Amino acid sequence: MSPETTGTATGTDARTTAAGTYAPSPGAAPLPRMIAAQAVLETKMLLRNGEQLLLTVIIPTLLLVLFSAVDVVDTGDGEAVDFLAPGILALAVMSTAFTGQAIATGFERRYGVLKRLAVSPLPRWGLMTAKTLSVLVTEVLQVILVTVIALALGWSPHGSPFAVLLLLVLGTAAFSGLGLLMAGTLKAEATLAAANLVFLLLLVGGGVVVPLDKFPQAAQDALGLLPITALSEGLRNVLKDGAGMPWGNLGILAAWAVVGLAAAGRFFRWE
Repeated sequence: MSPETTGTATGTDARTTAAGTYAPSPGAAPLPRMIAAQAVLETKMLLRNGEQLLLTVIIPTLLLVLFSAVDVVDTGDGEAVDFLAPGILALAVMSTAFTGQAIATGFERRYGVLKRLAVSPLPRWGLMTAKTLSVLVTEVLQVILVTVIALALGWSPHGSPFAVLLLLVLGTAAFSGLGLLMAGTLKAEATLAAANLVFLLLLVGGGVVVPLDKFPQAAQDALGLLPITALSEGLRNVLKDGAGMPWGNLGILAAWAVVGLAAAGRFFRWE
């Protein structure tokens, strides 16, 4: 082959294989795409976890059906399901945003998953955003399931959907902050034990299935300041009694959300 031919062929190759034609462009994906991908992964992992499904789906559903069908606790006037459904909605939020998230994040921290994700192109606040989106997606599925079952049992909800949405969002923020604070400061085994213990205690004493007026007055005053009580009573005031915006309950949830998220941001350890 002559030099002229070689030069021509080389020149043609250089023109047709410009830099970057066959190689991917270096650099991270756009931030919204990274957060969306991580949120999808977090949701899939949560829905595939048997223990998480037990906490987030099976237990709330069984409690709703059991306590609506069997007269175990005196829930006052009206149908039992009208009292129980708002409390079970609050329980569903707590089981996902607090208990489930605390346990999952605690073990991710123990096994070094968070440490590795922390040095990825996804910023740490982006990871927390993805986890929050995963929680919200799961809660939407929970709310739909609980609502369908409650309606089948004869539930007749009232009140403003906007007030309900605001209560659920602030409740999610409050429980997420507390769950991340626990997962980021305690060992995984301690988080597992503490999260399940808190879940059981608040299930009984948070106005979920047992009316708050069954407790002594001093206990009522203290329990009324808990986020699960504020959420369950706020939802019950709106959905059962048709009340307006429950500002007192919203204020308690907002305070817990601010304190919990600020503490989680300050003390959370990634390894």
